[in-house]
Amino acid sequence: MPSTAIEHISYDEATRELHITYVGGGTYTYYGVPKQVYAAFRAAPSKGQFVNQFVKNRYDFRRHARSA
Repeated sequence: MPSTAIEHISYDEATRELHITYVGGGTYTYYGVPKQVYAAFRAAPSKGQFVNQFVKNRYDFRRHARSA
């Protein structure tokens, strides 16, 4: 998953939560994300563009505090 914007992604199908860690350290959980959106995200040639177009401002989210 090479990306200049996103370091790691994971998905919990049971809760429909998408977890994204951005380069630079910010980690977010997006709620209510359909499995199809996650699958399209995994297949997208540009992960950053996909998040900006199809995830941000579409799903509720929470930013996690950074670990020390």
